[in-house]
This record gives sequence, C-alpha cells and structure tokens, in this order.
Amino acid sequence: MTDLTTKPAMIRMFGSEMNVRSLLLCGVLVVALILLPQVLVGRPFELRLLTIIFLYATMGQAWNILGGYAGQTSIGHGLFFGLGAYTSTIAVLSLGLNPWLGGLLAIIVAVGAGVLIGLPTFRLKSHYFVIATLVVAESTFLIFSQWSFVGGAIGLELPILPSGWLNFQFHRNKAPYYYIALALLVIVTLFVVWMERSKIGHVLQAIRDDEDAARSLGFSPLRYKLIAMAVSAGVLGFCGTFYAQYVLLVDPPSLLAGSISVIIALIAIFGGIGTVAGPIVGSVVLISLSEYSRIYFSGSGRNIDLLIYGALIMIIAAYCPGGVIGLVKRIRRRIGNPSIDVASKQPPNVKLT
Repeated sequence: MTDLTTKPAMIRMFGSEMNVRSLLLCGVLVVALILLPQVLVGRPFELRLLTIIFLYATMGQAWNILGGYAGQTSIGHGLFFGLGAYTSTIAVLSLGLNPWLGGLLAIIVAVGAGVLIGLPTFRLKSHYFVIATLVVAESTFLIFSQWSFVGGAIGLELPILPSGWLNFQFHRNKAPYYYIALALLVIVTLFVVWMERSKIGHVLQAIRDDEDAARSLGFSPLRYKLIAMAVSAGVLGFCGTFYAQYVLLVDPPSLLAGSISVIIALIAIFGGIGTVAGPIVGSVVLISLSEYSRIYFSGSGRNIDLLIYGALIMIIAAYCPGGVIGLVKRIRRRIGNPSIDVASKQPPNVKLT
C-alpha cells in the first residue's frame, strides 16, 4: 500500500486521483472556453447563447446553495435577480454611480432583502416555505409593475455610455460580456466547491438531512439558513446588475416574473441539486432548449419551452430524482464503474410538498 507521504501533492490536497483528474479536466475546459470567442467571430447568436448559459448557470449555483445544500426549496429567487438589476440601474440614473459600484450596491440590497425575507419564512416548514417565497416574489412583481419610481410596467432604460470596461458597456464587440459571465460562473462554482468541503457546507447538509439532529448538536438552523440565503441572494443581485448592463433595460416581466424564479430553480433541479455540476448541466440543456425553440417556432417558443420544461421535470421527478447528474452516476454504477468523485455526493430528492 502506498504511504500518504509518497503520494503526489495534488492527490494529498484534493483527496483522490479522481478529484485531481476532474480538476485538470475543468481547467482544460475553462481554457477552451476562454479561447472560444476567437472561433465565434461573426457568430453573435452563439456568443449570446453561451453568455446567457453562463449567467443562468451562475444563478442556478446560487439557488443550489440554499435549495440544494440547505434543503430550502425557493421558487421566488428571481426577486433577488430583479432587485439587483433595479438597484444598480437606479444607482446609475439617480445617483450617478459607476455601474460597477451600482453592482456592489445591488449585492448589499439583495443580501439585506434575503435576510429580511428569511427571518420570518425560515420558520415555516416544507411547502409553506415554498408558498411564502412565491407570494413574496409575486407581490414584488405587482408592486414594481405599478410603482412609477421604477418605471412601472414599462421599466427603466440605462443610458448608453462610452464602450469600455470602466462603464460596464460593450457595444460592438460583445465578447467582454461573455468573459464576465464566464468569470462569474467560475468564481461562484469554486466557492461552492469550497463551501461543500467546509464546516458551513457540512452543517447546511446536516440541516437539510435532519434539522432537529443538527439543532441537538448545538448548531442554529436559522443562522446557517440565513447565511445560505445571504450568499445566494448576493450572487443573484450581481447577476441582475450584469443583465441590466447587458440589455440596458429593466422591466418587471423580464426580471421579476414568476417564470424567472421557476427557471432558476429548474436549472438546478434538472441538473441535480446538491451537486456542483448540476446547475451547469441544467443551464446548458434548458437555456439551449429555450433559445432554439424560439428560433424554431419563429419567436413564439417561450410558452413551448415552458411546456417542455414541465415535461422534463416530471420525467426527472418520476424516474431520476437526482437529476441528470444522479442519472449519470446510476449508469456508471450499473456498467461496473463505482468510482465517483468524492465532491459530488448523491443529491437529495426534491420535496415541494
């Protein structure tokens, strides 16, 4: 048997050869994605599609922190996405702040809103919590649709500033948006990998599996749920800023509609909640499906893709509660390859009721 001291440093650091191989593979993939815009010159649709996939994968990762690791299924997370977009936009229009500073303010506002919402709603159990998140999100949508300060149902337009990194606007060459979205996804994914191995991650998973047992060990479920909510909301807040700077328009249907919250949750559920790769896989499949269905149905495919989403989720719930990642693990075990990345445990079933 090989002694621990004779193993390569990377194996000692990451725990197994499988983890090291996964890390190296991810590194190669990131490098390929960095170089990809050079291949997509003159192909704006593909560049935009990848940018949106990265953005929604990041939001799926953020939802996964609360819904996957803490076990708190929210279908109102689009609220923080919308708050972030509106906060940074108002900061630019009314306060004259730089969009990057507006993004920082958006994170603060989203975190504050997450904590304020979490304090009462985390005292609710099971489907009552799900309903509460839906009610809060829909109430916010209705308020913003009627509130003249935020432009009502029409929304607000961001001013067109000189193109450049300082102003967070890129007019002719959209590749910088691609790189910012990719950087967001990499940073948030690395955070989730770290969190999964940290004390916070272990406590969150203990709360998800048995809240009473976690409480009996001296951990405060409310405190750790609030931490998960704050981090999740903060990430979504900055994602809202990114989206506002990308389209230069904020309005309730694009940011606060219930379908936004549902899609964010479905991305993680479809890919596999409680796993690092799940939201990424879910975003690639569902966002690609959404965009291509709109092309195929001549721009009228939005309702079609929601119908397909529903069908896919019913199939996943009935035959593979662990999502796509859970299905892949089952197939690998059946073909006699039980070695699975230690970082990705079998995800929990999604319980909405």
